[in-house]
Amino acid sequence: PAILDWDAGPNPIAAAATSKVCMNQKLATISALLGVLLTADIVTKKWALDELSHGFSTSIFGGFVPTTLTFNRGVAFGFGVGVWAWFIIAGTVLVLCALSVLLYQARHDDTLRIWSLGAVMAGALGNLIDRVRWDRGVVDFIGPFDLGPVLFPIFNVADMAITVGALALAVSLWLEERQEAAAPAIEPAAVESPPTTDLA
Repeated sequence: PAILDWDAGPNPIAAAATSKVCMNQKLATISALLGVLLTADIVTKKWALDELSHGFSTSIFGGFVPTTLTFNRGVAFGFGVGVWAWFIIAGTVLVLCALSVLLYQARHDDTLRIWSLGAVMAGALGNLIDRVRWDRGVVDFIGPFDLGPVLFPIFNVADMAITVGALALAVSLWLEERQEAAAPAIEPAAVESPPTTDLA
């Protein structure tokens, strides 16, 4: 009689448990990062609303960082002003969905990928909160910085998170592409033909 080999092949129960643990680790990291960055964004925006007058410039940290309270109805750094607000909100939701897919696909030990996704998600959520809660737009207050011929646009903590996170995500994707290109090609194992019996 045939003997069943229960050890042959991967164990689906163990694989599912491992996948759940890995996903929980990623969610824990993302949740902590979202909490820190969103709190920083909300607190600093509230400070700007309480302490700064609209359009009036001052400075903090010994004059090193200029601050000017503005309300941005466009996207990050004031680009796209005048675009329909709900179109931007819908686009933000789609971006968050795409980032969630990337998070699901990311390895649990890929710290750079997970942290970069968390930063972009936190920044997008921070600005989304402003767009949903009122029609004045996103609260910006850091800047403008005098770069000589131009002034760097006024921004906020959420914009910083989006920018740093997007750059880190680009680096992560580039490193992954390099690793895949450097990996040796694995040729499929040759399949041996079963022995034949010559009946002739």
